[in-house]
Amino acid sequence: MSSLDLAQGSIATRAELAAAYGGSQYGGGIVPANQSQNIFVFSDPAAGREHDYTFDGRADDDEYGVLYLYTGAGQAGDQQLTDRNKSLLNHAQDGRDVHLFVADGTVGDSATVRQRYLGQVVVDPVLPFVERWSGEDGQTGRRLYVFRLRPAPGVTLALTESEVLQPAQNSEALPVPWEPYVALATLPVPPEQHNTDSTTANITGGQRTVIRREGRLVTAYKALLESHGHVVHRFQIRMEGEKGAFLTDLYDATDNVLYEAKGKALREQVRMAIGQLLDYRRHLDDVPDGLRLAVLLPEEPSADLRAFLEVEKISLVTQTADGFAGFPLPPADA
Repeated sequence: MSSLDLAQGSIATRAELAAAYGGSQYGGGIVPANQSQNIFVFSDPAAGREHDYTFDGRADDDEYGVLYLYTGAGQAGDQQLTDRNKSLLNHAQDGRDVHLFVADGTVGDSATVRQRYLGQVVVDPVLPFVERWSGEDGQTGRRLYVFRLRPAPGVTLALTESEVLQPAQNSEALPVPWEPYVALATLPVPPEQHNTDSTTANITGGQRTVIRREGRLVTAYKALLESHGHVVHRFQIRMEGEKGAFLTDLYDATDNVLYEAKGKALREQVRMAIGQLLDYRRHLDDVPDGLRLAVLLPEEPSADLRAFLEVEKISLVTQTADGFAGFPLPPADA
């Protein structure tokens, strides 16, 4: 149940919300309302395009249900997980409810934007945000933090077709910097709701642990590559007709190797890594001929999985107690 005295799907202006619940009525899409312990999130995909990003809207549902993507605050330069972005990220620990609105035209002939209330949401406790980069025509822009919002327990968001994230118009692989791993916050998770309206599960720490392990693994391996003088970055790939963008793990420009890392050496993880590498390779037109593929794991997989990788001509690098086994990679024709 929403903590606002406002029906889902109803219309309000920011001035009306500020008068009733506090918070600023001017500027910014993330508005903490301290007097009512709420945070208002105002989504406007059309305005986002004016600020060089197109990541906002309802993404495809996943195993946890409805997912709404929202690009964080900061219209100039790289975004930071501070100030309003931090307040949204930490809303559960701070005891604040988050309410999602979407722009829905203007009031009469004025410039006042109508805000349609979609409902109460929570930041995804498993993967709160993803890093994305703006940019066009092969030129890297600025770092953005795209928050992953879920319906609060017991809430069915008042979504319409107009909120659906629009598919990309063309395919593009954009080289982007590799940023230091950002540790995910430990978010309290609401109890599991077993009704059909809820999409927030009582998720254990397992998946979050795997995400952390993968991030730290990539960070450590990147440091190894750079200590040998290698140039490392990654690619953000948009695929025509599909929503959102994909971010590869590591591209070693010195050795022309694309790496995909996983936080566990299980069959499901290795199979996923292989599929991702083969898919990404099809879209990397600007790398030199002879691109090699490699899977990066925190430990040795089974003998059968090692044989699988060998058959597919995909190299394997694993973390050891004193470094990494498998680096440097053997020559391409070995």
